[in-house]
Amino acid sequence: MASASAIAPKGKASQDSLLQRILKKPITATFIAIFLGFVVAAILLAAAGYDPIASFTALFEGVFSKPKYISNTIIKAAPIILTGISVAFAFKTGMFNIGAEGQYVAGTVCAVIVGSTLDLPMFLQIPAVVLAGVAGGALIGSITGFLKARFGIHEVITAIMLNWTMLYLNNFVVNSAMFHRPSSTSSIPVNDSSFTMILPEWKLSDQGLETLRNVPWLYDFLVKSDVNIAFLVAILVAILIWFVLYRSKLGFELRAVGFNRDAAEFAGMPVERNTVLAMTIAGGISGLAGALMITGIAPHCISTLAGFENYGFNGFSVALIAGSSPIGCIFAGLLFGGLLYGGTSVQMAVGAPTDIINIMIGTIVFFVALARVVTLIAQHLEKRSAEKANGSGGACAEVGAPASAQAKGQEESHA
Repeated sequence: MASASAIAPKGKASQDSLLQRILKKPITATFIAIFLGFVVAAILLAAAGYDPIASFTALFEGVFSKPKYISNTIIKAAPIILTGISVAFAFKTGMFNIGAEGQYVAGTVCAVIVGSTLDLPMFLQIPAVVLAGVAGGALIGSITGFLKARFGIHEVITAIMLNWTMLYLNNFVVNSAMFHRPSSTSSIPVNDSSFTMILPEWKLSDQGLETLRNVPWLYDFLVKSDVNIAFLVAILVAILIWFVLYRSKLGFELRAVGFNRDAAEFAGMPVERNTVLAMTIAGGISGLAGALMITGIAPHCISTLAGFENYGFNGFSVALIAGSSPIGCIFAGLLFGGLLYGGTSVQMAVGAPTDIINIMIGTIVFFVALARVVTLIAQHLEKRSAEKANGSGGACAEVGAPASAQAKGQEESHA
């Protein structure tokens, strides 16, 4: 009987311990936030008179039901993944890169200027255009980092100002005599040798079409969308940034500056240089996203902006959901890409406004920001389990005392 009663609390304790371990994992809070985002969206849809089940069915069908939908989701996700990595990298180095939007715009502007001016062979043109976009974003990021390092000006202030500066620079370039496309609100496109689509000429040739028609899913995936190399580049960048942060001396120094600037300076690390370098790298990644958008997706040009396109701001949300993990940004970016692209299907299928998707995204980000609550719950459960364990231990000691005394008495009587 004693052994059976001992096993029950032990089994319950192991279950409590498993629950606590699950709650302590950062990914648990993310999944809970995503689930709550869908719950809030369902409540709002039902309150507005729309069927939540039909709406979510349309959302998932708009992402997964056809190969071209999957392709377009990946295309939509790629720049958001890159801007998310940019923001995540800055977070890890102690910087708040709210300027990813302006850095992205700088990348698109520089890519158009170089891509429409030069017309080199493809193996030279593509690197030139992409590097121009990276340089544009890196320059804007370095300005923010320099002002922070040298004069202590908070990066949020300068980044917000530079976001607007880049928006007006974009409009200036679009309307300039050299780059304006007549009778439009757009610039001239980059030259064809700049394109980074996958097999752009072959897949539309007679031979390519005839070959791809024999494989319907591949035809749908390649021909019916502007599938390009941006997603593959985003994966490579995520791996590279992870390696730099966690497997290199430079990454250790950058993270040390972000963790404790004074301690890093006391240890002899070049704090000012690392601050500028961190923002330069972050800006370059956002600029890369802009360049790949121009070279990879029609109409391969920039247009007059009345407001921001939100690739950089969505990247901020992606980084938050990913817990500032470069690898996690891949999956968080795919989630965002699916919601943004599949959200249009919700409107077409049930008539619900696409704003419901923005509400869902905002709700997810809101609950991710409250991830600390999940950790507090885990700590509370752990504390309660410890108190119960101590209480049951004391009870066992009290019950065991008379038994031991009785045994001692029996021994004395026999003696």
